[in-house]
Amino acid sequence: MAFVTHDGIQIFYEETGSGAPILFLHEYGGDYRSWEPQVRYFSRHYRCITMCNRGYPPSDVPDSPDQYGQDQNLGDILAVMDSLDLSDLVIIGLSMGAYNGLRLALSNPENVRALVAASGGSGSNPEGREAFREEAQKLSEQFLEHEFMPADGFANGPTRVQLKRKDPRGWQEFRDHLAEHPAVGAAHTLRNVQAERPSLYDFEDAFKACQVPTLLMVGDEDEACLDANVWLKRTMPTSGLYVVPKSGHLLNLEDPARFNQEVSDFLRAVDNGTWPVRDPVSATFAGVGPAVADPEK
Repeated sequence: MAFVTHDGIQIFYEETGSGAPILFLHEYGGDYRSWEPQVRYFSRHYRCITMCNRGYPPSDVPDSPDQYGQDQNLGDILAVMDSLDLSDLVIIGLSMGAYNGLRLALSNPENVRALVAASGGSGSNPEGREAFREEAQKLSEQFLEHEFMPADGFANGPTRVQLKRKDPRGWQEFRDHLAEHPAVGAAHTLRNVQAERPSLYDFEDAFKACQVPTLLMVGDEDEACLDANVWLKRTMPTSGLYVVPKSGHLLNLEDPARFNQEVSDFLRAVDNGTWPVRDPVSATFAGVGPAVADPEK
């Protein structure tokens, strides 16, 4: 096992394959194992790095809530990047990992060649933000009553039942991995990272100026993330939005082949220089006539 130490916390990572680097960032309910369908596919041509956030074994699981937070999360990722000398890399993140990837595209654009942000944005919509925070605080208290994450209720949630419907065996594996997560890490991550991180909407000006090619992906049944992704598409001129029909939150597990193909097509377009910046004209059209004067006159 390989680790890097940041702020006295050991952060686990795993490398597979060789070539241009891809860093995979997991969701709240996952860990490095969640990316297995992608590592098996992309490691044939890329250097794939998976990692676990603090609070997720094999990384350390601190007992103190003060050792969890959005800044610590980003610092842990940067420590892995620095330790492995990762630059000009692709970041692929799901949910919490998508949020981290978006933040890194803003703060460290010189190191991020391309970003795939899947199922990101929960808790960001202004109208639902306070309810999201209150629910996170309540659930974190419930988790602390257990030794390990209470997996059944979470795995049967409204944006995860899609995986159960499509791939019962894959869902069972997800549920069993989730049940191995220490409750203390899950609780402190939910309370101090998820609930306390800034809304993506707070970075509107930075997203407008972002030049990192970005593929946004969201399931059409992922209600908590749909609006935020449409907003990101409208805000980020270098982004493209792929809405996956009849899908929930776990896009990379629900249909790994489709996920891998969409990401491959995106990376090919980035490499070929054919992933365009949005023409400002396309963002102003009201749908009732020509957006600009007749170019022939």
